[in-house]
Amino acid sequence: MKVNVRIPATSANLGPGFDTLGIALNYYDEYSAETTDSGLEIEVVGEGVGEIPTDETNLVFKALSLVFEKMGEKLPGLKLVTTNNIPHGRGMGSSGAAVAGGIMLAAGLLGKQHTLSEQQLLDFATVLEGHPDNVAPALFGGMTIAWTDLDGPHHKQLSVHRGVSPIVMVPPNQMSTKLARSLQPDSVPHEDAVFNLSRSALLVAALISSPELMLPSTEDKLHQNYRASAMPETQELITKLRELGHPAVVSGAGPSVLILEPEPEKRLEVQAFAERNYPHWQVLMLAVDSKGATVEVHEE
Repeated sequence: MKVNVRIPATSANLGPGFDTLGIALNYYDEYSAETTDSGLEIEVVGEGVGEIPTDETNLVFKALSLVFEKMGEKLPGLKLVTTNNIPHGRGMGSSGAAVAGGIMLAAGLLGKQHTLSEQQLLDFATVLEGHPDNVAPALFGGMTIAWTDLDGPHHKQLSVHRGVSPIVMVPPNQMSTKLARSLQPDSVPHEDAVFNLSRSALLVAALISSPELMLPSTEDKLHQNYRASAMPETQELITKLRELGHPAVVSGAGPSVLILEPEPEKRLEVQAFAERNYPHWQVLMLAVDSKGATVEVHEE
């Protein structure tokens, strides 16, 4: 049996929606798992070659094996190939994609014995990722609102207005998510919390039906300013773009920049601005992925 999975990149937070909002992007990693008589073989292609482990500590394999363990099934011998396009350490959900991809590979391999529900998929992914804001859009596509309660992680998927076309500007340097989180204070002023509540609610409306509200709805006082010292060029770029009227935010933990620009002419302006002033950054003109993870199962 061979299973192929395609997993979208994601961008979380979207400005004010810290650890809650995320979108799937049409930029993909592709993974395959083929059953063998015994053993484990892992091949890494693309991003992370020579850096990503090719043993049992590989994150895609860890996610796959977690599902087998939770479902009470024994792992077969496997040949695993991960073709990585999503930049690593840039705030585009590369680790979330690896986790979600491993979960979906396992779901494909176990398809005859078990049918995994959306809730099980999210539960398993959150065990490894720690929070659901990246893995939810990677699994289910579109924009997702994620939250956790005593029963575990949950999500609500929403369709994004067709006028919203994300741009991601990717710098050459990486940023540690752990470092970014360490810069967050333990508490924030009451007025800042209220500010973000209003902007998060407004952002949902902007993404679904009112993209003309994108600039005010992407304002944030909860996390971006605290992390600015660790990625000064990112902060400089966001400030410049917003001064020009473009709804720019940190993508995930950074240092990439996400621009949720709904107007085609202004998208071209962003592209020209980036190429002129930040030629060492990669500019990705993207769309919102509405499908999330896709799985193909081939049996001989």
